[in-house]
Amino acid sequence: MRRRTTRALIAALAAMLALVVSACGSGGPSAAGDDRTIRIGAWYPLTGALASFGIPERAGADAYFKSVNARGGINGRTIDWIVKDNAYDPQQTVQIARRLVDQDRVVAIVATNGTAQSQATFPFVLEQSKVPVLNTLGGDASWYQPARDGLFGLQTLYEDQAAALGDWVARDGAKKVLVVHSDPAAFLKVAEEIGPAARKTDPSVRVKRLPVKFQTTDYSPVISKVKAEKPDAVVLILASAEAASYLKEARLQGLSTPMYGYAPVAAQSTLTLAGKAAEGVRAVQLVKSPHDDDPAIKEFRAAMAKYERGQPADFITLWGWAAAKAFVEIAKTIDGPVTAESLTRAYENARHVDTGVAPVLSFSAGRHLGTRDVQKVVVRNGRWESRGDFFTPPVRD
Repeated sequence: MRRRTTRALIAALAAMLALVVSACGSGGPSAAGDDRTIRIGAWYPLTGALASFGIPERAGADAYFKSVNARGGINGRTIDWIVKDNAYDPQQTVQIARRLVDQDRVVAIVATNGTAQSQATFPFVLEQSKVPVLNTLGGDASWYQPARDGLFGLQTLYEDQAAALGDWVARDGAKKVLVVHSDPAAFLKVAEEIGPAARKTDPSVRVKRLPVKFQTTDYSPVISKVKAEKPDAVVLILASAEAASYLKEARLQGLSTPMYGYAPVAAQSTLTLAGKAAEGVRAVQLVKSPHDDDPAIKEFRAAMAKYERGQPADFITLWGWAAAKAFVEIAKTIDGPVTAESLTRAYENARHVDTGVAPVLSFSAGRHLGTRDVQKVVVRNGRWESRGDFFTPPVRD
């Protein structure tokens, strides 16, 4: 009888242990560590060719999280934001995602970077582990149409940025528009949206595309082709460095056609590389100009000076700041444990989330992309300045 009792006790203890282990590995409330900490993760290219984007974006988000912790955290819980370097490599990102979820036990991936890199993690993070991915910079329409469980974004898609540019050039009176774009399919896909949007605003507008070999440095023959077309406006769908090369060569050859660009063109690096040749360039951005004189931008500049002194307060750092601030504003609405499940519910119920530096965000159970809006910016006296307020581009066909 005693042996049977002992075996029964051992079996009961083993069952209890199994339940404890299962609970600890579930990714549920205990995955955050304790009720005093919210543990979240992210990946960025902190080394390699795209570190110039990853480092400042991380710095902007980190400055906001540090400022929140200095004020007591989110409803008394401090933020433990664990960031790892993925060198912009999808395979490395998958391994990082596994460490963040399985070892660091994060409740969400927040304010991270990269389309292909983040997408490679979805089968494990979103589908297997049920850990939400929130406020990623990157993505395409397939991420949000239809809405995917646990995936919420705040970046206006490149195609919508192109629609905004098409509407803008048409409203500015251009009748003949030339779109200069890099030749890879991703750039072409964006460039193709400009014509329909322009014609929706003004049916008489004619739009032609001029593809350029990716990473071209000699834009002399490109500018010659542009001059031959005699456009009323030029739209640049190029990376920042290539846009700067275009602008310098255009100035050298005396081309004064008004120029417009999407968010990658509206960068401090464009101004640094192009110098005076960038004066007057128009572009759309995801956030306000970091030089604006309003309280939310002043708060951003002050926090960058305090917590990230080595990084300039520019568009890229402001992207990270906006993503971090949106997360905090939504997480503050949670009454109770902050878990993967409660964060997902909070996002689905988030309406009119205003960071002050980016478009107002609204989500729902069927709408996981918080905005389509963009901000117009123009180069004046060597700085990007906001023009007007955020606006919604035409609905794409």
